[in-house]
Amino acid sequence: MASDLSPPRSPVRPVEVDRSSPVPLYFQVASRLQELIEAGEIGVGARIENEVDLAERLGVSRPTTRRAIQYLVERGMLVRKRGVGTQVVHPKVRRPVELSSLYDDLVTADRKPRTEVLQLKVIPAPAEVAEALELSPGTEVTWIERLRYAGGEPLALMHNAIPLGLIHLEADDLARHGLYELLRRAGYQPRIATQVIGARSANAAEARTLQEKRGASLLTMTRTAWDVSGRALEYGSHVYRASRYSFELNLSAG
Repeated sequence: MASDLSPPRSPVRPVEVDRSSPVPLYFQVASRLQELIEAGEIGVGARIENEVDLAERLGVSRPTTRRAIQYLVERGMLVRKRGVGTQVVHPKVRRPVELSSLYDDLVTADRKPRTEVLQLKVIPAPAEVAEALELSPGTEVTWIERLRYAGGEPLALMHNAIPLGLIHLEADDLARHGLYELLRRAGYQPRIATQVIGARSANAAEARTLQEKRGASLLTMTRTAWDVSGRALEYGSHVYRASRYSFELNLSAG
């Protein structure tokens, strides 16, 4: 008799929903399922029950359950596989769009960050870096290239430029701490920043470093941060694996 090698089904305990809330029921259900996945209570690779059984267990209608599952499929947390069913894939790192470092956000989310310092050197600032940091073209800056891991997997390839003389940096410190933490320790507090988020395909070198296929989707972020006095502290240009990472924005009507 052939053995069943398919992933085990993961029963989901009932979800409390507030039917008087303006938040749609499907979103309440999806948010709770997402919390369970990110907390590891529903493990990577586990199969989710079929819609009928899951709807009964969650205490909501089948259309609500279907829409909640589809929402998580679109966010890359679940995947539908022919002959297998709905399965949990690797949860993404969700990062709020605010003035914080990736390292601090990963520590807060208990994602066990680790950093490899690939470059730490002094170079003449490229034109776009000099302009962002309000320096004369060719002014020397401290250039940093780091590979940031989360939960043992490469997540982001990060490039930063720091005005020369602002802070003395050692590779060991950058491997153990976030850049913003090191700036704060030196007496510099990032207070305001401009940030641009985009997307593009990975080139061969990026794909190899991030363990992705060439041409895989990457999220991009460039940022310049200043302190309260208006002094430019850092310029960053980073790429993130879109399969493992997303930015989260909280919006409200004015």
